[in-house]
Amino acid sequence: MGTAVYPGTFDPVTNGHVDIIERAAKLFDSLVVAVASDNNKEPLFTISERVSMVEKVTGHLANVKVEGFDGLLATYALSKGAEAVVRGLRAVTDFEYEFQMALMNRKLDKRVETVFFMTSNEYAFTSSSMIKQVACLGGMPEGLLPELVEEKVRLKYAIPRQTAD
Repeated sequence: MGTAVYPGTFDPVTNGHVDIIERAAKLFDSLVVAVASDNNKEPLFTISERVSMVEKVTGHLANVKVEGFDGLLATYALSKGAEAVVRGLRAVTDFEYEFQMALMNRKLDKRVETVFFMTSNEYAFTSSSMIKQVACLGGMPEGLLPELVEEKVRLKYAIPRQTAD
């Protein structure tokens, strides 16, 4: 079904992101996970750290390529030969924002369509921002991040692993 681009800051990459990547990789011949260098956010991880983490957690998917990008998404997607942009939706608030972005990308270039994936139920409330908020206060919600990513977040915030008594 051609090539798609899945953009995001992935700061950090969550199990919800991985779920969308795995599902999109089944539908498209090629999927480029485009890690945005800047999205008017203050990232916890550098662009190279984020690219590396996404590469490691998607290494089992032969048709997935991960790279950093900067600039307009529509321009980037076309430079990759993409026919589609993949976006995940968790809630109505996501839909409003993503709908506006899809319309703007279509206005910039009609050749790229946006394809929305509904999040899986277990990740409906998961966001990188929420995980960082909890982590900066010393908490670590288990099962929401790939194991290696969880370990990197723990190191950034100096959160010890819980031990069973």
